[in-house]
Amino acid sequence: MGYIAPEVFSQNFGNVSYKSDIYSFGMMLLEIVDGRKNTDDTVQNTSQAYFPEWVYNSLCQGEELGIKAEEEEHGRIGKRLTVVGLWCIQWYPMGRPSMKTVVQMLEGKGDTLSMPPNPFDSTKPARALDN
Repeated sequence: MGYIAPEVFSQNFGNVSYKSDIYSFGMMLLEIVDGRKNTDDTVQNTSQAYFPEWVYNSLCQGEELGIKAEEEEHGRIGKRLTVVGLWCIQWYPMGRPSMKTVVQMLEGKGDTLSMPPNPFDSTKPARALDN
């Protein structure tokens, strides 16, 4: 699927809207932070083949993401960008933030940004983050 939101392929996930662009933005953020495409057929471990899911699982397990940062602050910024990206790629549009909320998340200080619900659990809609 790449940058294309699930609802573009199937209306089971909701209607196409501005939240479809939020999904694309989130996928782009994840690629920028790590420098990897969202799918990689060359990885040895199949659990790492779909990069966004690997990132989510790694963060939940408290593992390092391998963000290449020269300073500790840059690593924290990379982690923040990653969490914002994960909020943006929720399966259901109503679980994604508005762009206004995305900007607020990106401008936020400290490590107060919470992890989103698992964006790869497509069995139930995530709660709405905002209007």
